[in-house]
Amino acid sequence: MSNKLTAMDLYLEPADTRRLASLCGPFDDNIKQLERRIGVEISYRNNHFRIVGQAQGCLTASNLLKTLYVETAPVKGSTPDLEPEQVHIAIQEAVSIEADDESDQPKEHFIKTRKGVIKPRNPNQTLYVANIVRHDITFGIGPAGTGKTYLAVAAAVDALERQEVRRILLTRPAVEAGEKLGFLPGDLSQKVDPYLRPLYDALFEMLGFEKVERLIEKSVIEIAPLAYMRGRTLNDAFIILDESQNTTVEQMKMFLTRIGFNSKAVITGDITQIDLPKHVKSGLRHSIEVLADVDEISFNFFQSKDVVRHPVVARIVEAYEKHDQLEQAAKAARERAREQQQSAMETSHHES
Repeated sequence: MSNKLTAMDLYLEPADTRRLASLCGPFDDNIKQLERRIGVEISYRNNHFRIVGQAQGCLTASNLLKTLYVETAPVKGSTPDLEPEQVHIAIQEAVSIEADDESDQPKEHFIKTRKGVIKPRNPNQTLYVANIVRHDITFGIGPAGTGKTYLAVAAAVDALERQEVRRILLTRPAVEAGEKLGFLPGDLSQKVDPYLRPLYDALFEMLGFEKVERLIEKSVIEIAPLAYMRGRTLNDAFIILDESQNTTVEQMKMFLTRIGFNSKAVITGDITQIDLPKHVKSGLRHSIEVLADVDEISFNFFQSKDVVRHPVVARIVEAYEKHDQLEQAAKAARERAREQQQSAMETSHHES
């Protein structure tokens, strides 16, 4: 399995505005479902689609877009609306017949910490850990519960204990989603602590509370919001940027240019969970497009099937996906009813 990121261009013919709208769905819901389930990033303009991801994912997404576009062909002069259930079924069929070549799987890497050996639990995690070992910059992109942050922190702890790096630096953007920072008690450090808590939790589990506290006091481990990275050059460090979907383009560029000699960086995020204002482009999405052809950078895309938390978490993810599909179907039905009502009113007006 190759870790190289592939960018694939696709032109859907014939170019038809109504059919393209049906394909993409209300608010691009169908495109978002493809991105989430296949593990790719899709952008489009008119009938030109650009798919970025690992080669197999791009090919699968491209074939699905072609297949689904055929479903939007006019019937008796009317363009049918593509139902979310149709998209779901098409994805299920594509994924079920997709088989990875087992002989191409990377060598399995075990991460040793004082709390024990941490072993990847599925092929995508195995590839992710292998790429962290082999590359200076690694992206882990996918839904919550797939082990992106946990494995990155484990790899950082392993590198520190092997003395491959001199310090660990963990950071994430402090994006306000709901509660405002100003409403939280305490000084600035205490205000941003809740945003960094998942990173603390992973460290405590692997090293123990007392050792983590000692290493933080000695600045061997540093946990800080992304804004604190500006103007620094980070040498001999293992750097993790978590929740990177909430970085701006400028913040992502700033972070990537902080990386110094003998340093590794792992960037994790979920492009379906962006909390930035609607007019602000995600730095993670932008980096996938800009850095697609840089061989030294590894991109790893996780899917919902890679969730490795409590078994009920996978069922929760599936339940939310099913609920989203039902909501999309209801929304599409309401839109059709509104169009039919408007058409009937226009017809009645002309007749009168």
